[in-house]
Formats: sequence, structure tokens, C-alpha cells
Amino acid sequence: MGQRGKKYAEALKKVDRNKRYELQDGVKLLMETSYVKFDEGVDIAVRLGVDPKKPDQMVRGTAVLPHGTGKKVRVLVFAKGPKEKEAQDAGADIVGGEDLVEKISKGWLDFDKAIATPDMMGLVSKLGKILGPRGLMPNPKVGTVTFELERAVKEIKAGKVEFRVEKAGILHIPVGKVSFGTEKITENIKSVLDVILRAKPPTSKGIYLRSIALSTTMGPGIKIDPLDVRNALKS
Repeated sequence: MGQRGKKYAEALKKVDRNKRYELQDGVKLLMETSYVKFDEGVDIAVRLGVDPKKPDQMVRGTAVLPHGTGKKVRVLVFAKGPKEKEAQDAGADIVGGEDLVEKISKGWLDFDKAIATPDMMGLVSKLGKILGPRGLMPNPKVGTVTFELERAVKEIKAGKVEFRVEKAGILHIPVGKVSFGTEKITENIKSVLDVILRAKPPTSKGIYLRSIALSTTMGPGIKIDPLDVRNALKS
């Protein structure tokens, strides 16, 4: 791994690596340490007190960011009959059935999210080995296998994000762009963390929200105080 540049080193000096910042202060610092010319993405990493190896401690879900992600999301919908038109009218970028399954089976993957009506899943399931590893497989648990296509498409377009805890008990979730500013990023983070707290498995023991860190695409990580977050969500 190559050495970081001078600008990164200067940004890092502004961050107290041993401190856990209050949420709003942390977001402000995040903005101050952004030094590149492009509009960086902002991500949150949350370490949870769960054991993902246990099925009853798997934390997975979705959150709708009030200010979106700042990214244009290309939505593909597997549907047929009247549902095709519903998906198109809702703003889906690609809509189809067997033709799309064949196209994807040959390697085409020019989309970011996939939705399917339940009656199409017998066909779509053939793409499991292609879509599954890329996180593109429609799943009823996150609302992407549904007959309510208008709602599903519009939510994704508006900024719906999915999360799933990794082996180490960590969630990585995009929460916007630096250009959003402190207030909008803070509101997006609160929305995500509120959903994560409500998703706590009943079998999880001890401290659930163990650590939180914010970072931009190129900037240093900033630790956030989980206790401050809990208090912020209660107020």
C-alpha cells in the first residue's frame, strides 16, 4: 500500500484518534477534513455486539435516507403484464422478464438494484450465482421481492439503503455526499442508526452499539460516541 499524501497527513492532524466525538461535532470535523476536489461520498461503519454466525443474531434491513445518497441509482425490475407498466411509470430504468434473465446470464450487469414481483422469482432464482455475490439478488426481507412496485422503485430512487452485518459484526453504509453539508448528513446518519438500534436481536447480550466511525472516500476515520448517538435519537 502506497504512502498517503501531504493533504491527508494535514487532515489527519485535525483528528484526535483517541477521542470519541459527539455526532454533530464529528460530522463538522468530517467536512473540515475533506481535501479533494471531487464530491466525496460519506460512509458510516458501525460495530455491533452480535455474533453473525448465529442466525438469530443476524442484523439486516433497510433505511430510507431523508436526503438520499447523492448517487443516481439504476433500478432494474423483473415483472410481466400490467406490473411492467407500473414499474416503468414509477421510474424504473430497465423492466422485463425472460429477456433480462437471458441478458444477465450472458454477463450484462448494467444496473445498481434489482426488484422482482413474487411470480417472477422462479425465473430470477436461476441468476442466484450471478446476482447473489454482487448483492443484487431480489430479497423479500429487504422489500425487493414485492407486488408493490411503485413504492419499491420510488423508495430506492429516493435513497433507500440496505445493510447487512459482516462476519466481524460490522455494518458499512453510505450516508450521502460531502456537498450535503453537516445538517443533512447528520439527519441521514440519525435515520440509519435509528433503524439499526430498532433491529437489535433479542438474543444480543451486553453492549449492542459498540463503536461508530465516519469517513469520506479519501479522508481519515472519525470516531463517534455511541452514547451521544443514543441520547440524540431520544431527543
